[in-house]
Amino acid sequence: MNKKLLLIYFFIASLIIVFSCSKNEDSNENYTEISPVSVNLSTVPYPKLSDYHFFDGPLKNLSPSLDVLPYKPASSLFSDYAHKKRFIWMPKGVKATYNGDGNILELPVGAAIIKTFYYDNVQPSNSTKIIETRVMIRKSTGWIFANYIWNSEQTEAFLDLNGSYQDISWTDENGQTKNVNYRIPSEVQCITCHKTKQIINGNEETIYVPIGIKPQNLNFNYTYSNETKNQLIKWMEVGFADNFNLPTPTNTAVNYEDSSQPIALRARSYLDINCAHCHTENKHCDYRPMRFAYSQTGGSLGNTNMGVCVNTEDMQGFPSSLAKIVSPGNIYKSMLFYRINTTDETYRMPLHGRTLIHTEGVTLIEQWINSLSPCQ
Repeated sequence: MNKKLLLIYFFIASLIIVFSCSKNEDSNENYTEISPVSVNLSTVPYPKLSDYHFFDGPLKNLSPSLDVLPYKPASSLFSDYAHKKRFIWMPKGVKATYNGDGNILELPVGAAIIKTFYYDNVQPSNSTKIIETRVMIRKSTGWIFANYIWNSEQTEAFLDLNGSYQDISWTDENGQTKNVNYRIPSEVQCITCHKTKQIINGNEETIYVPIGIKPQNLNFNYTYSNETKNQLIKWMEVGFADNFNLPTPTNTAVNYEDSSQPIALRARSYLDINCAHCHTENKHCDYRPMRFAYSQTGGSLGNTNMGVCVNTEDMQGFPSSLAKIVSPGNIYKSMLFYRINTTDETYRMPLHGRTLIHTEGVTLIEQWINSLSPCQ
């Protein structure tokens, strides 16, 4: 074959390669990847966690599928030292609605909130053990609960709303061995913390709501797989929420573990995430005088709503020395401190979600009580 003919063949081959690449690029530009997530409102809750396809790869890796977004509140609810991973998913074409910095974002019908509880360094194998994954799904009739209990092989989690216990022994970051009879809640216990009362058509009805997805709790940076960004901005960018102004620093909760923050802000944030879902108007414990929502503990009524110098005359069955809900400078005369510093189910607070004393939280509240000025 002569040189001229080889050059012609080479030229034609080059044109074919260029044309093929161009077609592939065009098809890639027009290709839209579809999320594998399945939340069929007529058939949920599914019998297995894997049926939703919230996660890619081995289920225990909790690697979010396309359009499943991880999130984290500034302060975390204490749950017997269990770690948590949280995710949210919404159908295409719908968004959450902003209702104020201190109110939960109103999620659309079809949305799902996924929260997994696990321990690291579990003995005797010193491994990670996932206990449960709680899913809340928004249907047209309201929110439903679906709790999935993981098998011992950590390959699947199965629907179970009956509640149960699991003995866990783990080593903490200080090398100390801790033990807990971890309580997986029943549906009734879920309702206790997630219910609220509303007047609908002139009648008082109980509905179920999420807890932690308030703008005040999400207004800080989160490291995603490819970037670090304010969570609320991220939600708006991916189409999970309408555009709205971010909460001001004054209206933003802090991480109660951050010792660089003022003690008052840390205490407010701690009580907000651990107690406000019951101690707020129209919630489970609204008959008590405390109002622990972060938005209700700032300003002139802040300390009063937190129980500072508020009498406990109507609370029966407690030691007589506990004359105030919070007695400044004296933890031994403070009802609040007494109730967070006991495991006795008759007195402990919160009643659900913990069986151990949260040592770090108790220390924080002690420091806050000792920082307060005396009652007038």
